[in-house]
Amino acid sequence: MTSTDRPATDLEPWARALLRCPVSGAELVDGVAADGSPVLVSTDPERPLQYPVVDGIPVLLVDEARPAS
Repeated sequence: MTSTDRPATDLEPWARALLRCPVSGAELVDGVAADGSPVLVSTDPERPLQYPVVDGIPVLLVDEARPAS
């Protein structure tokens, strides 16, 4: 969760549950980037990637993925 204990996105729970990593198909969980911005993090243990969330909207583009730390 973010530092304010709010989810990274404001999506309805049913819609949020549908989101998957476009690279691996793994579930995405809320996280926080090194700069404090909200991200969605792939739960794939072999390829953990994070995706930015801009204005509450997840950017699930392969080109936007960054390695999760």
